[in-house]
Amino acid sequence: MGRLDNEPFVEFLNSLKKAGVEIINEQELRERLAEAQRWRYAFDTLAMNGRSIGIRFADRGAGHNEAEIHRAFAAFQFPEKSEEIFNASLKASH
Repeated sequence: MGRLDNEPFVEFLNSLKKAGVEIINEQELRERLAEAQRWRYAFDTLAMNGRSIGIRFADRGAGHNEAEIHRAFAAFQFPEKSEEIFNASLKASH
């Protein structure tokens, strides 16, 4: 496998972190996205069901920036439903 830091999903995850999102068990998330043929679909699945394997998304405490999160999803061409799934997952961590 190639270097993970050159993958588009890494840029997407970095965008979420810049928007104030903490990714719990990020290494596991990165590995699973790297293995997936369709990483956007895999991200949706892990946002919905990742808690069972320790993958969660949380507000870093200073408050996440919803506009920046929206820009990240738009820039990486996710369907609208994906952002809704992610936001539900983020709220579930409170």
